[in-house]
Amino acid sequence: MCDIIIATPRATKHKLLLFGKNSDRFPDEPQVLEVIPRTRHEEETLKLRYVELPQVKETYAVLISRPWWTYGAEMGVNEHGLVIGNVAVFTKEPYEKKGLLGMEILRLALERTRTARDALRFIINLIEEVGQGGSHAYNRKFMYHNSFIIADKTGEAWVLETAGRYWAAKKIDTVYSVSNALTITNDWDLAHDELVKHGVAKHGCSKDDFNFSKCYSDRIITYLAKGRERRKFTYSKLLEKEGAIDEYYAIKILRSHHKELYHPAKGSMKDICMHYGGPLRPTQTASSMIVLLKNNSHLVFATGASNPCLTMYKPVTIESGIPILKIPATNRYDPSVYWWKIEYLNRKIQLCYDKVAHYHTTKVYEAEKYIMEKILKFFYSGKLSKQVIKAIVYQAFSLEEEIIKRDLEFFKRVNCRTSLLYTLFLRYISKKVYMNI
Repeated sequence: MCDIIIATPRATKHKLLLFGKNSDRFPDEPQVLEVIPRTRHEEETLKLRYVELPQVKETYAVLISRPWWTYGAEMGVNEHGLVIGNVAVFTKEPYEKKGLLGMEILRLALERTRTARDALRFIINLIEEVGQGGSHAYNRKFMYHNSFIIADKTGEAWVLETAGRYWAAKKIDTVYSVSNALTITNDWDLAHDELVKHGVAKHGCSKDDFNFSKCYSDRIITYLAKGRERRKFTYSKLLEKEGAIDEYYAIKILRSHHKELYHPAKGSMKDICMHYGGPLRPTQTASSMIVLLKNNSHLVFATGASNPCLTMYKPVTIESGIPILKIPATNRYDPSVYWWKIEYLNRKIQLCYDKVAHYHTTKVYEAEKYIMEKILKFFYSGKLSKQVIKAIVYQAFSLEEEIIKRDLEFFKRVNCRTSLLYTLFLRYISKKVYMNI
């Protein structure tokens, strides 16, 4: 499951656009944080998972976070200051066996459009003309439709929600959030020409009191996913601080758990920072990202790894690149792969949460605050040069590496006890990827 928050310049402390997303995936799906430069293409077609599309002559540079097995991305920003994120939604419309994945649509829009309005139209055309479909997981059946948050450096932002080839879109004025449930009722600014007619004929909805979310949502799966509860929480938090929202507050929201006295063994599908918990909580937050857009500048704070409550947000930009070893990730544990290295540490922490989590996060948050204050000073003053960016980015990843080494040594000396069932859950999924915890 996933959660997205967005605040336009009217709602933020520093009068910029702020976007944040937690990407939730299955625990054997490492997520790759990467920069893909502007690229010239000679080939005529682009082969995606289920379909082929005409290739364009040039694609824009992007910074994205994506599951290791797909071309598509869960979230990202391009060189023109366009940012997009998507979440799964579950609807009454049939799930096509072949089509475009939501993640593929997202990356195509980042690589081929410059503004929020252009991206909105581009995505709508793909959904109507090509269609969305196929399984959104590597080795299991996971079917859903998609909602998108689309925004650009000018502060223009849209929410686009889909049900098969039907859709509705609404312009965002100040703040908005989406989770795994349709949110648009009858207050859209744009919609599919046949949206109401189809809903009335196919789903028995009321024409006089038409409600897109109510008409098209699959109630059972939407209920089980707890998307409405998570969306209620994130939206209320944004409203609480409307006009003064900043990157620190956004990170606080993305690190939230349903219960104040939290333990991952007692987590919930209502958690924004999701931890795997067996069949009833089958996913975890695999990566998290905050994007700041101001004039012609962008700055990203990303975990590049799972469990944002345990992991440091590091600054990155398209210009800085990402100082992570370029070893291809797979669904098999490899300690030389950045995502798996953090994942191993996070699973060890969760097996010993009461004894080591506070010890670990104290150092993580201290390092994170130090780096954020350092780079934000340059960002807000307009003096964030390429040399400064690279120096601070590399320092951030170096500080994180020191914390990882220290904590792995410390945890060897700690006697851990946690819920037997939760221990069995974590060890089961770890053995599947050849990880010994």
